[in-house]
Amino acid sequence: MKMHFCIPVSQQRLDRLGGRYVLYSVYLDGYLFCRVRYSQLHRWNEQLRRVFGNCLPPFPPKYYLAMTASMANERRDQLEQYLQNVTVDPNMLRSDVFVDFLKLIQLDTFSITTKTASLDIFLPDGRNIQVEILTSDTAERVLEVVSHKIGLCQELLGYFGLFLIQCCKEGKVSVMKKLVDFELPYVSLQSAKVEDCKVGLRKWYMDPSLDSVLMDSAAAVALIYMQAVQDMEKEWAKPTQVQRQKLEALQKEDNQTKFLELSQEVRHYGFLQLDPCTCDYPEPGCGAILSVGNNEISCCITLPDNQTQEIIFQMNRVKCWQVTFLGSLLDMDGPQRTLNQNLELRFQYNEDSRWQWFVIYTKQAFLLSSCLKKMISEKMVKLAAENPEMKDSSCFLPRNNKIEIIKVDRVLGTIKEEDL
Repeated sequence: MKMHFCIPVSQQRLDRLGGRYVLYSVYLDGYLFCRVRYSQLHRWNEQLRRVFGNCLPPFPPKYYLAMTASMANERRDQLEQYLQNVTVDPNMLRSDVFVDFLKLIQLDTFSITTKTASLDIFLPDGRNIQVEILTSDTAERVLEVVSHKIGLCQELLGYFGLFLIQCCKEGKVSVMKKLVDFELPYVSLQSAKVEDCKVGLRKWYMDPSLDSVLMDSAAAVALIYMQAVQDMEKEWAKPTQVQRQKLEALQKEDNQTKFLELSQEVRHYGFLQLDPCTCDYPEPGCGAILSVGNNEISCCITLPDNQTQEIIFQMNRVKCWQVTFLGSLLDMDGPQRTLNQNLELRFQYNEDSRWQWFVIYTKQAFLLSSCLKKMISEKMVKLAAENPEMKDSSCFLPRNNKIEIIKVDRVLGTIKEEDL
């Protein structure tokens, strides 16, 4: 699936000789990823083409005369499409020519040199592991270093990920984003400029039944146990009183395996809960708490009369979704570090044989979109395993199921991702 790359803004700059060039601000999952020139991307594309040939998506052509405003906007849109399409091929994502360029451009954007550094990786129970890394180490590399330190085998790394996490007041935790493999955690942490922001280690799967794959690894069990305990304490997972008493008894015994087995029966176990937000149902401005996992979106809505109503949306009835953002992205110091203001995610849902749109206004719209994509990919893998004769797992999805990222501000244009 494509990544949430976009270039919503660009700026004209002067080079050392007085010539003009355009600097594109590239955002990934709603956060400023890098600033880059067309000429840099053009050279990168040529390097990729030497390795991958015609597998690459089309790259916007050079203009040898001055560009008009419409031509500049068209190029920006084409570069967005290129970055989204080039990340579809997993072989390309793992190639040195792909990763090395993105590493360099991240370091250059935020004026960080390659050097040895200490990085604290926070575990779900609040403890941290300090690792020695290079500032140019990718999230994939840092995760390998952490796994070696805690004894987690390489084969299970795909079930875990590094996240930017904000520790809020009263012990509350807000998950900001998952770091993709080629992001540099040290750079992302420095560039986020968010108070009490940390790099955290969490499991990265939305299907709670996948716990069973990890049960033979003591290190993996310890990690998902920590997260399960934290989720109970934060009330992300919602055990009944009887379940809570049994879980507390197992916790006192430090019986992690039995604790996790019982957790499978707990409502919202393994779900990721978003920060309080608003939605348009049953009318605009209603408060909402969203939890996402196990192929559903659970929405607890505060109605105008202060009563609450819970609505559950099953993923197999979601046709498509889109992320929308409004407003200017320029401030006095240049492009903003994040797009997370004035964001919404809307999805089309089949209810009573009618397609309806449900709109959520949340700063975590890109994180929510990533969770929805993760649930779909897990479902595809599961169905393909159950039906080995079907080589193309995408055939299990509704024909019209797709993701869109829509930017409705006049200056921003539109991005659409391919059908899943």
